[in-house]
Amino acid sequence: MEIRRNLPRLTRWLHIYLSMLSFAIVFFFAVTGLTLNHAERFNGQMHVREKKGRVDKSWTNVQDTLKIAKLEIVELLRRENGITAPLRDLRIDDEQLSISFKGPGYEADVFINRGSGEYQLTETSGGFIGIINDLHKGRDAGMAGSVFVDVSAILLALVSLTGLLLLLFLRKKRTSGLLVAAFGLILFWLIYTIWIK
Repeated sequence: MEIRRNLPRLTRWLHIYLSMLSFAIVFFFAVTGLTLNHAERFNGQMHVREKKGRVDKSWTNVQDTLKIAKLEIVELLRRENGITAPLRDLRIDDEQLSISFKGPGYEADVFINRGSGEYQLTETSGGFIGIINDLHKGRDAGMAGSVFVDVSAILLALVSLTGLLLLLFLRKKRTSGLLVAAFGLILFWLIYTIWIK
C-alpha cells in the first residue's frame, strides 16, 4: 500500500530528473538528426588536404615484413602531420603500406612505397558538423562513443517510459493522453508504410 501511494511521486521525480539529465542528449540527437538528414546543406565544411613525404626506406624496404618498423612509421606520420586520431588499419602489401587513422569527423589515409619510403597522405576533415554527425552514429568514436550512444538510448527510453507511467496516474489527462500517444503511434506507422517502406 505504501509503495502504491508513493509510486506517482517517485515516477514524477524520476521523469523530471531523468529529463533534465538527458536534456543535452535529447537536444544533441535532435540537432544531429537534422544535420544528418540534410547532409547536402552541411557538406561545405568538408576539407581535404593532400601531402607528400618520406619515411626512412630502411624501415620499409625489408624482405621480412615482420621487420618493418611499424611503430616508428606511425609515430613519424603523427609527428610530421599533426595526426591525433587513433590508428584504425595498417596493411602491408608487396609494394606498399597502407595506413588509416580515423576519428569522429576525421580520416587520414597514407600510402607508402616500400621501396623508396615515399608516402602520399590524404586527410579529410568534416569540421564541427562532421564530428557531431559521427558522434550521433557512434562511428569512429571507439569504445567511449559506443558507450555514449548506449547510455543515451537507455536514458531516452527511461524518460519515455516514466512519462507514460506518469500519465497513468493523472486521472483527468489519462484518456486523452493515451489517445494522443496511440494517434502518434498510428501516425508513425502510417508514415512508414505509405511513404518510407
